[in-house]
Amino acid sequence: MPEAFTTAPEADWDAAPGLLDGAMKLTLGPDDCDLAYWITSVAQGTLRDRGVTGHHQDVGVPDFLKTPGPLREALVLEFGFRGLSEEIATRLLGHYVPIAPGVPEMEFYATQMIDEARHARVFRNHLVELGMPADTLLKDIDDMAADYRRRVLRPVEDFTLEIVRDQQDFIGGVAVFAIVIEGVLAPAAELSERKWTPLSPATGEVSRGTAIDEIRHLTVASTILKDHLAAHPESRDRVLEIIRAGVRMWDEVPDREFVIHREELFQEGMLQHADKVGDYEIWPGVKMIDTSPEQRYDMAERWTDEMARSRLGYMGLPLDALDSGGTGAPA
Repeated sequence: MPEAFTTAPEADWDAAPGLLDGAMKLTLGPDDCDLAYWITSVAQGTLRDRGVTGHHQDVGVPDFLKTPGPLREALVLEFGFRGLSEEIATRLLGHYVPIAPGVPEMEFYATQMIDEARHARVFRNHLVELGMPADTLLKDIDDMAADYRRRVLRPVEDFTLEIVRDQQDFIGGVAVFAIVIEGVLAPAAELSERKWTPLSPATGEVSRGTAIDEIRHLTVASTILKDHLAAHPESRDRVLEIIRAGVRMWDEVPDREFVIHREELFQEGMLQHADKVGDYEIWPGVKMIDTSPEQRYDMAERWTDEMARSRLGYMGLPLDALDSGGTGAPA
């Protein structure tokens, strides 16, 4: 008989919590999320019937999102930028595997690298489902996101490479991904899932699947940091220095202007399709149709702060690590 397996609750499509709840409340470590876990609970669990497109094979993209207009443009920008971000994350994670201190950490970051590569792929391919030509897709995304890559993604890429490639600092690199990169981008992913679900179940599912992965990435990284700091309290100042430098970096990159631009396009398109949105609540007690681009952006910022504070508390680090005092990158 074939070996039976049960998908872990946090990786189960129907049972997994939302990204924010999962990232703030779950506790997972690298020993829990090894290669066997990934094969059974993720590849054969989360991704069952969704491995090719990121959404269920029976769910399609609605025709109105394939028609030129502000809503389609907002989605093209959002998934184009997210796809490029995930591609860069994949390449960065290639530097984590060889410097991982043990096999559990090596296996976990090898699976995270595959996760991020998959995210990049499903975001890109969703643009093809929207009608973008597949044969020029990569070039079209590069052209569309050139300014975003130069002004927002490159500083993040350079900052991370200095720590994991040049300094060979594994724990510093874990702090960068857990608190700085994923910690900032995860709430935006949560907002994406909530925004698109009533308009396009397929689009919402793409974001849902990536969010389930991000729960694992954030919680395991937090446990690695917590355990390391408990065993090596002398490294606490170094970790805090990296986190504060990362916060300074995010304070300086102009991500808001790019997000607000596509949220304004989303706003225009949402109002054009108000009948499809109806009374849907984007968060408890608040109808999405009544929100503004600034309100949605500010809520994502609030989620970022709440999630970061929760993970810092779990690791035993002070909340003022989120303050960006001082200057310069960690030496």
